[in-house]
Amino acid sequence: MFNAKNSTKPKSEPLQLLKYNKSVPTRIGIISLAGFSMAFFSLLLQLLNYGAVSSLGKKQLALVQLSSGESVIAQAVEPSERSNEVIKKFISDTFIKMFNWDGLVKTFNEKGEPITKQDTGIDVGRTEGSNGRVTTSAYEAAFAISEKQDFRTAFLRKLAVMTPAGIFNGDTQVSLIPRFISDPRKIKDGKWEIDLVATLVTFTRVDNAGQGISFNKTITVEAIDTPQEIPGGTTALAKSIYQSRRLGLEITQIVDLNIAKRK
Repeated sequence: MFNAKNSTKPKSEPLQLLKYNKSVPTRIGIISLAGFSMAFFSLLLQLLNYGAVSSLGKKQLALVQLSSGESVIAQAVEPSERSNEVIKKFISDTFIKMFNWDGLVKTFNEKGEPITKQDTGIDVGRTEGSNGRVTTSAYEAAFAISEKQDFRTAFLRKLAVMTPAGIFNGDTQVSLIPRFISDPRKIKDGKWEIDLVATLVTFTRVDNAGQGISFNKTITVEAIDTPQEIPGGTTALAKSIYQSRRLGLEITQIVDLNIAKRK
């Protein structure tokens, strides 16, 4: 029989993860270093991928279908930001509508059929040297101008002075010919100024060649919030207002272009 007291058992050593002056086999060290490197590389890739996806999400374009059925390309931007293309389109559309006067207006008859008739104009207040009327299209486009400090009202009255009386009896037509629209210059967040170089040409029954005058302006615009969907039952006038401001911009100042002053 074996004596239990004389039997020897190997002493178990405590599990050691790291210990000073303890060495590990080269093969294990290489495997550990490779594993750590792969984990670090994977983490770095995930961080780079997250940054790329975030940046792409801010700049990506999307095809958006409007309630009218029209599809447009849209890009996500900050609420107070507008692209150069949007600002230039706003200026071009607004001024062409405000300064193209053919004396005609499109409307509908009792049957709902579109018809064209002579424009009698909109009375905005008589002043010295003016019959106080502007064309219907100019009146509607002027809603793109700010109401602050009665700027829109003052602008309309000056516009009435510029509008020939012959516009309303078919004797005269005026066309705005844009020649150059500068890239917007950012003044601060949500505010820009832009230069418009154009010619106003007046045609009459006795002068079909037309007489042109320079129309060079610096326009200041600001970003605004505006309804994108017009609810049903909205009046025709309200629809015109929203249409003029649909790009989320309004005009806050119009002055003569002065290149020398900017140098």
